[in-house]
Amino acid sequence: MQDLMIFLSKSLLSWLGLQACFTLVFLWYLKRHDETLLTDDLLPKTAVILCLRGADPFLPHCLRSLMNQNFPNYDLKLIFDSQEDPAWRITTEAIAETGATNVQLSTLKSIRHNCSLKCSALVQAISDLDNSYTVVALVDADTITHPNWLRELVTPLSDPKVGATTGNRWYSPTGKYWGSLVRYAGNVSTIVQMFLFGVPWGGTLAIKTEVLHQTELLNKWGEAFSDDLPIPNLLKKQRLKIKFVPSLIMVNREECDLASFFGSLQRFMTCARLYHPRWLALVSEAISSILFPTLVMGLILESLLAGDFYPAGLLFTCYFTYTVGLLLLMLAMELSIQQVIRNQGQVSTLAQLTPSLIGKMLIIIPFTQWFYGIAMISSLWESTIKWRGLSYHILSRWNVRLVAYRPYQWLDQPIDPKISL
Repeated sequence: MQDLMIFLSKSLLSWLGLQACFTLVFLWYLKRHDETLLTDDLLPKTAVILCLRGADPFLPHCLRSLMNQNFPNYDLKLIFDSQEDPAWRITTEAIAETGATNVQLSTLKSIRHNCSLKCSALVQAISDLDNSYTVVALVDADTITHPNWLRELVTPLSDPKVGATTGNRWYSPTGKYWGSLVRYAGNVSTIVQMFLFGVPWGGTLAIKTEVLHQTELLNKWGEAFSDDLPIPNLLKKQRLKIKFVPSLIMVNREECDLASFFGSLQRFMTCARLYHPRWLALVSEAISSILFPTLVMGLILESLLAGDFYPAGLLFTCYFTYTVGLLLLMLAMELSIQQVIRNQGQVSTLAQLTPSLIGKMLIIIPFTQWFYGIAMISSLWESTIKWRGLSYHILSRWNVRLVAYRPYQWLDQPIDPKISL
């Protein structure tokens, strides 16, 4: 009993130390990164592609921000699967409001049934580009960009060793749903993992047009469900890097309840199992984050039932130290990324770290670990993915089947306008 107690205590605190090291590496990179932006005459002609299905909560803000980029030569390509989509009307209103002249709207010419609808849209949009575009940038409808977003995204591509650039998503820890807090807590570690593993985020991603052809990425997209996770291995074969740009950490203010988040988390875990370049490392990290704390909790309960209060107290102290340590790492991440958001000029999106919010963050840590663990385990035998009103049957990573297509309707929109689709 004593040997097991010592082993678990050391394992738990060692795992905390390892996570602290990973986080500090990320924060160090965040602080030291300083890129000199390219001048107007050096910026290449760029196509910004946004695939739309459904009216995301902050779509009008996303569109207006994309139409007001500090970039001399870019075109915004918006692709819908249908003109019946609620996003079509919102988009035309945004164009009329801003008077933008560099925006082109199109719909899918045909619905591919052997890849996701987003991948199908990307293949069509990029295939329709002429040879004048040197860079293709991808963005999601939940990304509200700052004026220098595209300039900061494209600048690192001037390095011949860099094939793609990316940012990442940061959720605000505020909101009325517990699902939003669980998503926030999980994303704190996810953003560090993606940085360490060199995994891009499709919500802010730029890639050289020549690299698209060298890697035959369009052919892969034509058979895939995920648009961003297959990219690292393809670029690695060309000996090209993916550059993470810290100033492109984009804050997300959407809400989600636990049920809807569990579905989206299952989808992410299934995609990770199929395409993540370090899937086994991801599994190992999940096991360490779930197994050690759970065993310690079980041992505490067993000791209390047996009347062994001294070992129970020692184990509880160890577990409390571990949990508070994770909370401090979350707060360090929050404060550092708040500075990034301030530099973007989006001060209104910052969370106020009140005692009440910090208390919720502390409570949510163990629940988040179990929640992610259940989602990961359930995704291991998941063969059907539901996404934005459509179902996909996943036979293998390059064998995807769209079960049945139907246009997105206003009735498909969530009742709460701030809820994620």
